[in-house]
Amino acid sequence: MKFIVTTLLASVLLSSCSPAKVEAPVAKQAAVFPVYGQWITEPDGSVMLDSQPSGLVNWRQQLMILSDRSALEQHRLRLRTIEPNTAQMPDSGIKLRLADEVKANCFAGYVSRNPDLESLVVDPDDDTILYMVTEDATYDDELSAQCRDTFQQTDTSQYPFLLVRIVLQDNSSALITHIRPLQFTDEMQVGNTPNDGIEAMAFGKNRTLYLGLERDSHKQARIFSLHMPSHFWQSTDFAAVDDPQLKLPKFDKGNHPINGMDYYQTTEGQDFLIASARNDSKLWLIDLSGSKETRILPLEFYAQLTSSTDNCQDWEKMDNASIEGVAVIGQTIWMVNDPWKEAYPKNILCLQNKENYQNFSPLLFSLPIQAHWFE
Repeated sequence: MKFIVTTLLASVLLSSCSPAKVEAPVAKQAAVFPVYGQWITEPDGSVMLDSQPSGLVNWRQQLMILSDRSALEQHRLRLRTIEPNTAQMPDSGIKLRLADEVKANCFAGYVSRNPDLESLVVDPDDDTILYMVTEDATYDDELSAQCRDTFQQTDTSQYPFLLVRIVLQDNSSALITHIRPLQFTDEMQVGNTPNDGIEAMAFGKNRTLYLGLERDSHKQARIFSLHMPSHFWQSTDFAAVDDPQLKLPKFDKGNHPINGMDYYQTTEGQDFLIASARNDSKLWLIDLSGSKETRILPLEFYAQLTSSTDNCQDWEKMDNASIEGVAVIGQTIWMVNDPWKEAYPKNILCLQNKENYQNFSPLLFSLPIQAHWFE
């Protein structure tokens, strides 16, 4: 099979092979927005292998990613920075380890072994502090009887989702200093779906952390919130989340999870979350005031071709991208994918990218923000 670049796409792409410089068409010109991705590369220039990115965040005008538990071992419990315009990682990353003072925490064993890490955010007041969240822990050792009794009332899964605090020590190490389980109310109807839990986080105003849930007991994506004042980490008890009552789309069938998101403020001061609906190849623009319905942007993803043949040049349309990280820098939305191992081989069309797909290598995508999206 071969991929033939259409005349329309070719005209858009002639000016540059850098996705950061490609202008997406406005909504009146196209119902679907093309998004172009570069292969993420190691410091030696080789393509990153099977890292299963599960979080993306703007950190000091670079991008930082986090991998989940299904990644190759060298990527687990490690933060990696990426230069946005080149998609290259400058170094081997920042290794995470437990601080001594947290080793007695009920969840220290799980977090130190191979936790299912999801999402990554930077503290709005101190960029040496980051937070991540855990999802599925059904595969791990059971908690002690005392810990089970203390943290059994999650109103979600049997094992609670955990908010984890990280403090950067230097360019190569970081300490996990605090862990708090998240608690929902029964009225929120989150349901017991350990592998469909919190997948996305973003800080809004006034130290409000927004948490994106893949699906509740009604198979609908949800967004919850958590206020994190200065004394938040003085406790190791449950952190109770709130429901900000945002206007999210509802679906009668299928799975439409939120898997990544970031905060965005318009030039008029309106506050939004930009969220990725992984299964649908769409972005949701969610009004944090709760007054507007969520706007949905359909996307088409294209992977970089680093060499050319007659019918495969510049970019290759993807069958499945599976976006799991969203970060905003200025007026650009950056996205990273978490290759879905069942679906990723379906992308193989051009031989130049075959090995990358077989190795579940991730891509870094970008999309310029258009002001009229938020009107």
